[in-house]
Amino acid sequence: MKKVIAIVAGGDSSEWEVSLRSAAGLNSFIDGDKYTKYIVTIVGKKWQVELPDGSHLPIDKNDFSFVLENHKVTFDFAYITIHGTPGENGILQGYFRLIGLPFSCCDVLQAALTFDKYACNNYLKSFGFKVAESIVLRPSETIDNATVANQIGFPCFIKPSVGGSSFGVTKVKTIDQIQPAIAKAFAEGDEVMIEAFLSGTEVTSGMYKTKTKSIIFPITEVVTTNEFFDYDAKYNGQVDEITPARLSDELTKSIQYTTERIYTILHAKGIIRVDYIIAADGTINLLEVNTTPGMTATSFIPQQIRAAGLDIKEVMNDIIENELS
Repeated sequence: MKKVIAIVAGGDSSEWEVSLRSAAGLNSFIDGDKYTKYIVTIVGKKWQVELPDGSHLPIDKNDFSFVLENHKVTFDFAYITIHGTPGENGILQGYFRLIGLPFSCCDVLQAALTFDKYACNNYLKSFGFKVAESIVLRPSETIDNATVANQIGFPCFIKPSVGGSSFGVTKVKTIDQIQPAIAKAFAEGDEVMIEAFLSGTEVTSGMYKTKTKSIIFPITEVVTTNEFFDYDAKYNGQVDEITPARLSDELTKSIQYTTERIYTILHAKGIIRVDYIIAADGTINLLEVNTTPGMTATSFIPQQIRAAGLDIKEVMNDIIENELS
């Protein structure tokens, strides 16, 4: 009998639409001959499963099940592809832990830590990783323009510390842009990060581990004429994504080693993607760690899997079976 897989999407942030696109990607990647697949959407208190005919049924939150034609359907595994709360920050992971349902990505602590860019980067900084200078603000806190100018400088990035897909991000070039950028970032979340600009080549590196193997994908180089790798660059084609990246073999191995070391330190699980800025002198600067990376057909991870010559269905099998075995 085939195992039943929930592809969990939606969420309560601006990234819900991106999440639905990732769910469609995963639905095409996961082997339908091997698994019975359903997309489950979670938006606020509305949890529902999508049936093959496009109709929806409510999910019972007591055990994450639903009733189809008087038959109770339970899931064997959840592939979480919510970008943002509650799927990327540990909340949903905690729920699945409580009901005993295996899931695809990092556990509660790792998800909560990596979701907060400021906390994660400063934690990893203590292990010797290079990160940009930054300041964090919470809702009760303010900062004057002179402090930003003196401590961080221009240009700088002001962004939600707990967001993604570049929602709420501003590249600030002048002092008069600081306060509007802070307000924009606070509209997306309750923690704002003011981060120094790093000059160099942007790359992203993905990998996953199972109980028996460690797979590091080819690196992708990100080239855009936009001010930064913003929403339009990410999702509307205003970018060149070059896989494998145009880097020396030595630098490529150093970046991949860095990604694997971060994976190990964080006790990560499933697929992660780590973004970097590579300075002209070859210094590897960490931007952020993403533990629920995008999985649309054109997202970085599927690109990297194809570049590695791997079958994405087999990769999905690895992720699922690693938790079920």
